[in-house]
Amino acid sequence: MSALPPRARGLAMVFQNYAVFPHLTVFENVAFGLRMAKADDARVKTRVETTANLMHIEKLLQRYPAQLSGGQRQRVALARALAVEPALLLMDEPLSNLDALLRLEMRAELKGVLQQAGTTTIYVTHDQTEAMASPTASRSCMAASSSNATSPMAIYR
Repeated sequence: MSALPPRARGLAMVFQNYAVFPHLTVFENVAFGLRMAKADDARVKTRVETTANLMHIEKLLQRYPAQLSGGQRQRVALARALAVEPALLLMDEPLSNLDALLRLEMRAELKGVLQQAGTTTIYVTHDQTEAMASPTASRSCMAASSSNATSPMAIYR
């Protein structure tokens, strides 16, 4: 895989700090990866609308990130990652910057969104509750080694 240029690897990432572009609307933030892949305008429009509906941000498409809450910005970042239909989604503590109540709501919603998208996801978290609630299969990584893939409950025991 390292021989491929990054744009050809089928990966997308959601960062801990959202990493949305402040000078772009929500629509353009979600469309960013598609535009970099030179998708035609019809595909961009379709994928942005589909992903925005999935993330419940369809009414925010003309807003700028400064006009959004933290939870809405996180949804935009996730929508941007999912819009390109990656083979693998990397998520680095995507909920850690949210307050406790919003984190709880997003955790439940995120699991459903990822199952609906059908995307294999590597989800990094230090929060045990988040780790137990999210995946269907888990690996525990400590000191650069990992366990076999198993259920979250088996790792916890």
